[in-house]
Amino acid sequence: MQQYQRNFIQLALDHQVLCFGDFTLKSGRQSPYFFNAGRFHTGAALAALGQAYAEAIIASGVEFDVIFGPAYKGIPLGAVTAVALAQKGIDKPFCYNRKEAKDHGEGGTLVGAPLNGKVLIIDDVITAGTAVREVMQIIESHGAEAAGVVIGLNRQEKASEDCEFSAIQQVEQQFNIPVISIVQLDDIVSFLEQESQDSETLQKIVDYRQRYGVTG
Repeated sequence: MQQYQRNFIQLALDHQVLCFGDFTLKSGRQSPYFFNAGRFHTGAALAALGQAYAEAIIASGVEFDVIFGPAYKGIPLGAVTAVALAQKGIDKPFCYNRKEAKDHGEGGTLVGAPLNGKVLIIDDVITAGTAVREVMQIIESHGAEAAGVVIGLNRQEKASEDCEFSAIQQVEQQFNIPVISIVQLDDIVSFLEQESQDSETLQKIVDYRQRYGVTG
């Protein structure tokens, strides 16, 4: 695990973005952990978050022309990532969308840079892949192409009970693009093994991974 990944996990713990307990997910599964990127809500936390996204992008080697932050959570994530990349000498245009089209002023649903060339999508997580598919339609309608998706956490779990693949793997296969995550569940397990004294929580996460997990 790289230092930026360890920093990201610690940041998530410090701001209770990563919580442990008993959580009911949209899928109906009972999860021993929950990740809520909306709790990164201070200036310092957002600055550190942008650095983590930037480090993951640089480490991946993905090539792109413009950063896209899908409404709503992707908008601030894309913005702080663009700033962090610029601070590292990689100054890229940034664009985001509105959920509803604006019928006055500049109009339309897109704000910021034009969607041209290879578009890198920034978001928090991929749960079912629905949001990514909507973004893909926006990108293609503007004659651009997706370079990849960058997210905070890869839960590494099956999309459904009757599917052996995760939603992330389905997105990668359907659109032939990489999904880059700052960390995945295996990284959190490794971090807890080294840093946490709560063996009960760790075991619950390991058991959950064994029951619902996918490889990769």
